Order: sequence, then structure tokens, then C-alpha cells
Amino acid sequence: MRPHDERAHDEEGSILPLVLGYALLAMTLILVCANATSLYLAQKRLDALADAAALAASDGFTLTLEAGVPRAELDDERIRVQAQSIVDVAPGDPVLVDASSGDGRSVRVTVATSWHPPILAPFVPDGVPLQATATSRNALD
Repeated sequence: MRPHDERAHDEEGSILPLVLGYALLAMTLILVCANATSLYLAQKRLDALADAAALAASDGFTLTLEAGVPRAELDDERIRVQAQSIVDVAPGDPVLVDASSGDGRSVRVTVATSWHPPILAPFVPDGVPLQATATSRNALD
């Protein structure tokens, strides 16, 4: 029979570092997930803003008749004004990067902003540039 070793049975407090480690891991995971969700929602809001600006910009046309057929002509200046009016009323600080019509029939709008995490954490970047592009085509063509 082995001699009785009191140190072998004295395990009081040995679970505490393990519990603290798992708690720290859980807190880190919660912070990263909360910030990732915020980033995802910010990108979706920017996508919706680009869609709204492109839709508004596609209304910046001039109606003309060519051989008795109506035709909508898009003007880049009117497109930019229409898109800028939507971006100006949007919350946050979005910027209209580009609003133009390359083919005269559709509008392409690009907006950008920067995302900052709502919960500061040392392992999450402080700011992430976001950009969204949307295209809208005039229904008359």
C-alpha cells in the first residue's frame, strides 16, 4: 500500500483558472459576435442606401420623342443631384462616391462610409471602410 500523500488530495482552487479561462473566452466570443453583427448590419444599411439613391437617380431623366417613340434620356448632373438628395438625408456620414449613367439607360450609384465598432475591443479593427454600388434601370426603355 502506498503512503498517504496529502498534497495529492489537496485540489482546492484548481478549477478556478479553468473557469476564468473559459469565462474570458466566452466574453471574447460575445464581443466579436456583437461587433460582427454590427458590421453586417452597417453594410446592409449602406446597400439599402445605394439602392434608394440609384432608384431616385433613375428618375432624373428628360423625356423626349424620337420618331413618335418616347425615350428617357438620363443626364449625369441630374442623376448626381437626385442621388445626393437621398444621401444627404441618410443617418450617419455616408458619402456619394459616384453617380452616373454610362449607357444613358441605367444609373450606377456608389456610396461609402466607415464602420466603427460599437463595443471597443483590442482584437477588432477600429474602423472599416464600407462601399456599396447599386444599379437602376429606367422602366421606359
